[in-house]
Amino acid sequence: MNETSRLNNILGMNKRNLLYLRPANKKRYVRIADNKLATKQLLHNAEISSPELFVVITHRRELINFQWDNLPASFVLKPNLGFGGSGILISYGKKKNGNWVGQNSTEISQKDLIDHCSNILDGNFSISNVPDMAFFEERIQLDSFMKPYTFKGIPDIRVIVYNHVPIMAMLRLPTRRSGGKANLHQGSVGVGIDIANGITTHAIVKGVFLEKIIDVHPDTRAPLRGIRLPNWKSILIMAVKTAMMSNLGYCGVDIALGKTGPTVLEVNARPGLSIQNANRASLDDRLKRIRGLKITTPERGVKIAQDLFGGEIEHEIEGLSGKQIIGLAEKIHLFGKGKIERDVEVKIDTGADLTSLDTTLAEELGFAEIVKIFHDLEETGKLTTMSKEEIRKLHKDIVDVKTITSSHGETKRLLIPITFYLAGIKMVTKASIIDRKNLAYQMIIGNQDLKNFLVDTTKSLLRKQS
Repeated sequence: MNETSRLNNILGMNKRNLLYLRPANKKRYVRIADNKLATKQLLHNAEISSPELFVVITHRRELINFQWDNLPASFVLKPNLGFGGSGILISYGKKKNGNWVGQNSTEISQKDLIDHCSNILDGNFSISNVPDMAFFEERIQLDSFMKPYTFKGIPDIRVIVYNHVPIMAMLRLPTRRSGGKANLHQGSVGVGIDIANGITTHAIVKGVFLEKIIDVHPDTRAPLRGIRLPNWKSILIMAVKTAMMSNLGYCGVDIALGKTGPTVLEVNARPGLSIQNANRASLDDRLKRIRGLKITTPERGVKIAQDLFGGEIEHEIEGLSGKQIIGLAEKIHLFGKGKIERDVEVKIDTGADLTSLDTTLAEELGFAEIVKIFHDLEETGKLTTMSKEEIRKLHKDIVDVKTITSSHGETKRLLIPITFYLAGIKMVTKASIIDRKNLAYQMIIGNQDLKNFLVDTTKSLLRKQS
């Protein structure tokens, strides 16, 4: 974002405040939105999913007698009147010594929690520096679909709702710089979203002085354009329901993408304007088009939004990105040694780096000798102790050896050369062999072979086991 864009944002904010925000948002409802605990109660009453509340600290005397061991291993500590993501402390687990695990694996002691709660109670993080309350709530668990696009924290979606219509949306992705928090001012990534279909468009990140446009996540290096977000219509309807519940005519609704589905984190009565830069679109233009409309249901508001503001990507996504769109399960035409060919249904797995195939399928493709070497090395325990060079000397079809690190330790994978057609594109690659006999798919296609594709999670359904 250049200096002209920054000045336009300032002018745009003043115009937005005068024409839309102030007339649409009565002060008593703004005060409720600023109060996270009051908002959580309203969400609970409206049966809108939000993180579970564990405990509230209102006075220092409660800190003296508080049973810290009763806290779960994983939680989020927040100031009730906090803003801009300040004052939030996250625990990712608990160590054997009783301390909690914080950002970048740092330890959080009981004293650290008491000191942080004291700062919150003093109002150090509140909007007007007034005395505040601290509360502990559930830490949402990451949806595996979002794992390649985030650093440690939980991504969320900011949806701007005006007059019960979701007019603009942005995916916010935690980074190392943001400390795992999905807050643009702290260094997270903002990615515009096509309202019609939930496909990401353009991405920005805060630079030293101004916002800059990026194409990949700064930490994971995952491409950010063309991600189709799951449950998109449900997310928009949830945002509008939340706006209606809050009685705010103009607000930003923050929705986390967790394992159990979309969850409302909070309502912002003064959402910023960076969302325009992520979408490369003017809020003012969209606000004008729906000002004065009478919207009675969330479904109607979502339909109007998708009709008026969507479709920038829908009809041209493959042309714009130069990539084919595929689903979570696809059929491929696979070539083995000699003239061996197979049609195989495979799982598309963006969470896996390597393409891998079952030992039985490898045998059918003519790699029985490699499979025997694989089993022999595993049985003797030599697979983990031999060097890459020693293993590759065992057979010419072992084109590479990869070391995989997981919670179970380090394992080595033998890679063989394979060729296949996926969505009409010929792929010549290296795949690891592994025992997948108890899994639904004999083969998975990993990230190394998905550079020419966009994965649409709604395009096909996986079986129960994967």
